[in-house]
Amino acid sequence: MTVTSKGIFGKLVDDECRCEHYNSSLDIIANRCGFCGKLYACYKCHNELENHEFVPINADEKNTVMCGVCGKMFSYNEYSQLSECPECKSGFNPRCSLHKGCYAQ
Repeated sequence: MTVTSKGIFGKLVDDECRCEHYNSSLDIIANRCGFCGKLYACYKCHNELENHEFVPINADEKNTVMCGVCGKMFSYNEYSQLSECPECKSGFNPRCSLHKGCYAQ
């Protein structure tokens, strides 16, 4: 397990939240587990490293999604409306929406 300087956990390949499962230039989002409260690079990293499955959070709950580049926090609903971080202008992976059910309800 690796932890970034921003407190993101996972099987990370860099300090901007890219992990061994998702590591394109756009894979920079961390999501908070509703059970343990840790920010993880992805649900796969979480499920491989913790003793419980990733628990989705309420999509309106604040500070549950983090930009791995600058550390800006969002609710899942805020994040899901963006194509890039409003703070640092780093692009987000549009295919992450395919995993919404894993991260938010």
